[in-house]
Amino acid sequence: MKRIILTVTTDLVFDQRMCRICTTLSDNGYDVVLIGRRKKSSPELTLESYTQKRLTCFFEKGPQFYIEYNIRLFIYLLFKRADIYCGIDLDAVLPPLWKSKLFGKPFVFDAHEYFTGMEEIVDRPQIQRIWKWIERRVFSKLKYGYTVSEGYVDLFKSEYNVELKVVRNATVLKDLLRSETRKTTILYQGAVNVGRGLESLIMAMHKIEAELIICGKGDVYEDLISLADKENLGHKVKFMGFVEPERLVQFTQNAGIGITLFDAKGRSNKYSMANRFFDYMHAGVPQLAMNYPEYKNFNARFEVAKLIDDLEPFTITSSINHLLKDDNYYSRLKENALKAREVFNWQNEAKTLLSVYSQVEEENS
Repeated sequence: MKRIILTVTTDLVFDQRMCRICTTLSDNGYDVVLIGRRKKSSPELTLESYTQKRLTCFFEKGPQFYIEYNIRLFIYLLFKRADIYCGIDLDAVLPPLWKSKLFGKPFVFDAHEYFTGMEEIVDRPQIQRIWKWIERRVFSKLKYGYTVSEGYVDLFKSEYNVELKVVRNATVLKDLLRSETRKTTILYQGAVNVGRGLESLIMAMHKIEAELIICGKGDVYEDLISLADKENLGHKVKFMGFVEPERLVQFTQNAGIGITLFDAKGRSNKYSMANRFFDYMHAGVPQLAMNYPEYKNFNARFEVAKLIDDLEPFTITSSINHLLKDDNYYSRLKENALKAREVFNWQNEAKTLLSVYSQVEEENS
């Protein structure tokens, strides 16, 4: 049985993408080890079909965290054997890359983000140069890799002449649960970070007769709570914090409108394909999304979202009210979402994932 070690900087519990990937690999005969980190606020790990390991660091954010975590990860990997090493994004890529080179084992890169194009990094040129240096080291001799969108494939191809496979963040296709869908419930689920349009969304709630539920945490979580209080919107905006995946499904199934917004400051946002886009779609929930290339192309095939060109509160207000008031339009998006889920689901994306690792095995046996 071939062992694959995969490395991330998340705490594993709320990382649904990695859970899907590792479960698929495990179900198909691989001995899978997923390594992440334990935070002070991390809940206990759930029982999975693969091995999970979390490293504890003194620092939890900033440059000190990334340096400490990568040192701890490299030391840990020195004493762990694997047939294939996989690094997920640039913040957890160097230790498995170095270990694979030291022991002559194949390396796979999972680009969940266009990391050097993230807004948090674009705003800091010195930090961006460091991540760009790491990116060049990864792609200099990269043979195997995959990413989440065609847009990312094109970006990496133009910069490094390396063509990655596409493994979208699609949701596992399951029977729809009976739910009490409330059309006037607006849901945002995911990282509560800068660049997600959440400040504008909260301001837009002044003229929307609905409830906004925010599931997740991140860099601007406390700032958004303060904003909602300052604007006297506490009765309309509910902050749920981190929600375990099983419970999150219930929120998604019960929602009336899903939110997938990004600003275009970083190219990572502009060419992304978010997990939540597929989660809403699989629940048959119409959504508000950006008129960026990936979502525009998807909507041309299956119209599942109302697309907007900017994040002005007025634009968000008018678009959400259109969804709330135009029953025919809303029903059309809902019906299209139920059709699209039959095509864009994890069962289909898993075939590409497995083909990547099959190729790695065949060429390194």
